[in-house]
Amino acid sequence: MNERLRSQMKRRGYSPGRLARACDVNIKTVERWIAHDRIPHRETRWAVARELDADEVYLWPGLLDDQDDSQRQGTVESELLGVYPDRASVPRDVWVQLLGSATRHIDFLVYAGTSMANLNPRIGAMLAERAAAGVSVRLCWGDPDSQAVDVRDREEGLRGTLAAKIRASLTYYRELMDVDNVEIRLHGTTLYASIFRFDDTMLVNPHMWGAPASANPTLHLRRLEGSTWFDGYRRSFDAVWDTAQIWEPA
Repeated sequence: MNERLRSQMKRRGYSPGRLARACDVNIKTVERWIAHDRIPHRETRWAVARELDADEVYLWPGLLDDQDDSQRQGTVESELLGVYPDRASVPRDVWVQLLGSATRHIDFLVYAGTSMANLNPRIGAMLAERAAAGVSVRLCWGDPDSQAVDVRDREEGLRGTLAAKIRASLTYYRELMDVDNVEIRLHGTTLYASIFRFDDTMLVNPHMWGAPASANPTLHLRRLEGSTWFDGYRRSFDAVWDTAQIWEPA
């Protein structure tokens, strides 16, 4: 059985009949995909991946077996658009362009994320505009009362200020609390990277031990068929998001 496909269909609210209609195939075909782990033709796989908002390689891991090492390396190199020496080196225009052009997804995963508001004091209003246009906005900050934030604070030598930075950063997003298509959560996990997703483009900021996130390199990624980095970080975001709690400001 293709458990990944079945679980993703359930998560997205798709029955075999609904997915069959959306992808213009017979319901028996969908049932064979699930029960016998059949792999559809390429165009159909793409249609399923779009409907379920999942990478086709995640839904059908067997696709990787059909790629040789040179193909895999080519995919990785193609999805890496560039590398910045640190997050502070990402031009403001890049952030604004990515934010303003998103039509489906905007996802942020950070501890404090103060740089976003510093770069663009209108960040809350811009996110509200994208949400009004139908974009799904998911914002995930560190829980200032969590052990993970306390540990991170000590590792960076911040002397108890990280929790205060998080609370200060969140004030820029209070106006989004009652906006449709926007959800803000707090996580208590150890972050190995800050993630900023805009549809099929992503800025990923890996964390070095003892150094603030803004001082670490930033990868500029794009999603391609067979993506490894982009979809790996997307799954990482989803895993943290699923464990995070809804933010309820005092």
